[in-house]
Amino acid sequence: MNLSELNHFLAGRTSVRQYLPEPVPDKVIWEILKATNKAPSAGNLESWDVIVVTDEGTRELLSDAAFLQEHVSAAPVVFVICANYVRSMSRYDERGILYAMQDATIAGTYLMMAIHASGLGSCWTGAFDDEMVREILGIPGHVRPVTLLTAGYPSEVMPPPLRMDTGEHVHYGYW
Repeated sequence: MNLSELNHFLAGRTSVRQYLPEPVPDKVIWEILKATNKAPSAGNLESWDVIVVTDEGTRELLSDAAFLQEHVSAAPVVFVICANYVRSMSRYDERGILYAMQDATIAGTYLMMAIHASGLGSCWTGAFDDEMVREILGIPGHVRPVTLLTAGYPSEVMPPPLRMDTGEHVHYGYW
């Protein structure tokens, strides 16, 4: 893949909030997770974990925790990406908290791109009650849920959103 092909691929990804009620095959989920496992991490400690949720009842509870966002319960799969502080704090002390959050975010981005490459749609969902998610999924105290990444077969394809000009984000040498 060259840079032009990469830009085309990235431009084709949009947030999907409407899914067909078809389950995603376990083999596809596993291939997505294998791609996610290639994400870089601080000190190569891989301070992230993912919980794969396909159970309808659990997805409904997660939707409640996500302030009733319907796409969370409608998606056949919800990947809950978590920062695992202990892994990075074992080497980096308090700074490891930041590194674990970064590791989880990078892994989530790889996961989202793998979902897109598989022909599925996804939506990064950051608005949720951490404690409710922690309780629903039995997440230990040293692990923080970072995102609920929904995935499934899109029921509609939305056009890519308008983006700011690249130059609006770029500063050379200083701010």
